Order: sequence, then structure tokens, then C-alpha cells
Amino acid sequence: MAVEASRWGIIYCPKEGITSTHKQWQAICRYLNEKRVEYDFVQSEGKESVERLAAMLAQNGYRTIIIVGGDAALNRALNGLLSVGEEARTHVALGVIPYGWANDFAQYWGFEEDDYKRTIDWLILRRLRKVDVGCCVIQQDGGDHTRYFLNCVNVGLVASIMNIRHTTQRFWGMRSLSFFSSAFLLLFQRMETKMHFIVNKDVIDRRVMTVCVSSASGYGQTPSGVPYNGMLDVSVVPHLKVMQMLEGFWMLAKGRFLNHKNVKSYRTRRVKFVNFGKALVSLDGSVWKEATAPLDIMIHHEWIDFIIPS
Repeated sequence: MAVEASRWGIIYCPKEGITSTHKQWQAICRYLNEKRVEYDFVQSEGKESVERLAAMLAQNGYRTIIIVGGDAALNRALNGLLSVGEEARTHVALGVIPYGWANDFAQYWGFEEDDYKRTIDWLILRRLRKVDVGCCVIQQDGGDHTRYFLNCVNVGLVASIMNIRHTTQRFWGMRSLSFFSSAFLLLFQRMETKMHFIVNKDVIDRRVMTVCVSSASGYGQTPSGVPYNGMLDVSVVPHLKVMQMLEGFWMLAKGRFLNHKNVKSYRTRRVKFVNFGKALVSLDGSVWKEATAPLDIMIHHEWIDFIIPS
């Protein structure tokens, strides 16, 4: 039986480590019912299942897929949607009700986790915006393997911070405190990696702490990035002394990251990593364990519909 064009398919992604009775989700459901929204929902069994569920909803004819979750869940849903094919990419709109450990892409547009009612009101209006989709390609099993992102790719230190952040988030609760506590733990590890990559005509072959390749704000590392100009913003941080690093974290928190004298920034359509050693790679805040070099990062201009505030 065909799904009504106005019916939403919702994927609810509970926060990892939360053992409460999902009061926030219950409140969201009550408000959806109050606003007479027609919807069906499925609950993810874990971050890996989000991709499968998004593909399932698209294949079953849902034209609006809403993610109740954070950046990582939205990333998985994006990859699930794009795995279905061109029909889904051009006819399905993605939306988000922020409910995750990191909601950077949602916050870029003005969606706030603490104001789910206003978010739902905006989603009901269904104002669509074509947004860019980043594309990462690696060689795997004798062929190209592709993953997509909406916000950013991090290679190096920030990916390592994201890797341990989920644990500290559950312990500390506060997002900013968990980020800085994660960063503090990494002070006792080797934080720079020998990397070789190409941006525009620049060839960087040196020890680097972290690289952010972003189509949006990139967790504050690319504050000038916009997800609809068909360009990637890149920030490169070389080896820093401890005081320089503390200054960098302070400027990151204040939204002035690119003003740090040691940060090099670029705007490009493609970044090619020839080698990044043993550095971790994260996509939209979630570590991509399968990532290997060479890694090619590109951008598809205005590739999918995203529901934005009215």
C-alpha cells in the first residue's frame, strides 16, 4: 500500500548511555499528535541500524524522513538514503529534531534540542533547501568505497577527541565539558601525525595535529563554511606547544578559531590525502574505522533536500 506523500517516516535514535524512560521522545510524540502530524516511527537499535532504517523508509515510499538524533545519526541516515539510488535522493527530504551528543549541523540552521516544539512547527511548514553533500572515497576490496557527510571530516586530533567524547559525555553530561575533558586526556598522547595531502595547489607533507574538511561549520573549525556554496572549507593545525593549543581551544569556544596565527585555512572543491599515518578519521562526529589512504574528499553541490526553519 502506498504511503501518503504527507506522512513522515521518523527514526528515533536514543542517546547512548541514557537509561531513562525516554521522556523527551514521549514529549515529542505528544506534540506531534497535538499538531495532527501523520507519521510512522521506528527506533534504532544502535547507530549502525540507522542506515538500514533510512534506506527501508525511502524504499517504502516515504518522502519526508525525520531523524530524532544528533550529527552521527543524521550522517547514517544520509548514507542510507543515498544507498537507495537517484530516485530517493531527488524525491526525499531529510529533516532533524536534534537529540544527540552533538547537533552541530542542526544548530547551524537554528534548530535547538531544548526547543523541540519550535523545531516541529518549522518541520511542518516543510521549507526545503538544497544542501551540499560531502563525499569521501577510499580504495577497498579492489574498488571504490564511498561515504557521505553533511558537516565535516576530521583527520587527527579532533577525530580522536570525538572517539573518546561519547564516554566522557555520559560521565560529565555537559557537551562543552566533555569536549575539553576529552582534549585534556589527549594531552598525554602523541597528538601530531605525519600527513601528506593536497589542497588546491598546496602540497602539505609534514607533521600535523588535525585537519578539518567541512561543508558547514565543522564544530567551529570552519566558521565561514556554508552548506550550499559547492565548496569545502579546510582548516589545518600543525604542531602546537601546550600554551598555543590551550589558546586554540579557547578561540574555538569563542568562534574565532581561524584567527589563531598557527591555523592555515583554505577553500576548495577537493582534498586528496595520500597518507595520514595512524590518525583517526571521523565523519560528522562519528569515527570512520574503515578509513584508509588514499582518501579523496569532494563535494556535490546542492545534492539533497533538507528541511530548514521558516
